[in-house]
Amino acid sequence: KIEIIAHQVYGAGTVVYTPEADEAIEKYTDLGYGNFPICMAKTQYSLSHDPAVKGVPRGFDFPVREVRLSAGAGFIVPITGEISTMPGLSSKPVFIGMDIDTKTGRITGLS
Repeated sequence: KIEIIAHQVYGAGTVVYTPEADEAIEKYTDLGYGNFPICMAKTQYSLSHDPAVKGVPRGFDFPVREVRLSAGAGFIVPITGEISTMPGLSSKPVFIGMDIDTKTGRITGLS
C-alpha cells in the first residue's frame, strides 16, 4: 500500500525503507494489522518527502524512515522525511518551561 501511494499519488520512483521501517511493517503484518489503511506522514509543502522540492517531481527516491501503528484509530502511519507528527506544537512547546514546586504547589512558567 505504501508503494502504491508513493508511486501513483506522489510520483516517486523508488520507495526506500530504513531497517527499522522494514521491521515495523513485518511486525504489524504478523500481528494482523497488515490490512489497516495507510495515513502517510510527510511534508505538506511538496509531493515528495522534501519540502524544498516544488512542482510535480517524478522518479525520486521516497524514504520511509519509520512506521507507526495507530491501532485504536485503525491505521498505519509511514513517516517520511523530517516531520513533526504532533500538529500545532512548535519545535519547543511552552510546557517545557513550566514547573510545579511540590512543596508549595506553586506553578512557574505560565507567563
